[in-house]
Amino acid sequence: MAEELNLHSLSPAQPRTDRKRVGRGMGSGKGRYAGRGIKGQKSRSGSHMMPAGFEGGQMPIDMRLPKLRGNTSADAMPVGPFRTSTQPVNLRDLEARFDAGAEVTPEALVTAGLIKNTKTDVKILGSGELTKKLAVTAHGFSRSAREKIEAAGGTVNWLRGEPAAKKPRPARAQAPAGAGAAEGEPAVEAATGEEAAPAEAGEATAE
Repeated sequence: MAEELNLHSLSPAQPRTDRKRVGRGMGSGKGRYAGRGIKGQKSRSGSHMMPAGFEGGQMPIDMRLPKLRGNTSADAMPVGPFRTSTQPVNLRDLEARFDAGAEVTPEALVTAGLIKNTKTDVKILGSGELTKKLAVTAHGFSRSAREKIEAAGGTVNWLRGEPAAKKPRPARAQAPAGAGAAEGEPAVEAATGEEAAPAEAGEATAE
């Protein structure tokens, strides 16, 4: 027969674990420093509330990285965040996919299967030979591609305008032959002049 339920016979359904009480004397096992050690940030209150990525007060890595040196400026193209990219198309492909007199545009290149889409600029390169007269429209052309297209009787149309010609760098002025003489050479000339003076005086005496 089950024991009669009384106040003195009540017990929890699951055994209860007492919470850890720290700082309650040396005999408790968690006295003196309460399990936090002696000094340092982790022994202070609020030390567990540091944000994610906190590095003890030094500059966090997410703030250090933008300041590091590298290919991260507009002058570093075509690498870095300002990099530019193009889809290359060679003249041999135009020779094989288009008939003479055809108009070659980025949309026509997509239809011909030479490029995937028109989201990226197209640049025509000069690999291969071109014997057909084509009107080619693209974002860029290499020098050899432009020469071969025009030599075949075709035309070149720049979608973003023809790039400005680069100015040639001025040649360095070459120093005269005697400009780079050593410092001791003028002294030699002076000595030569001093030696010549007595000779002239001797000639005058002889006269």
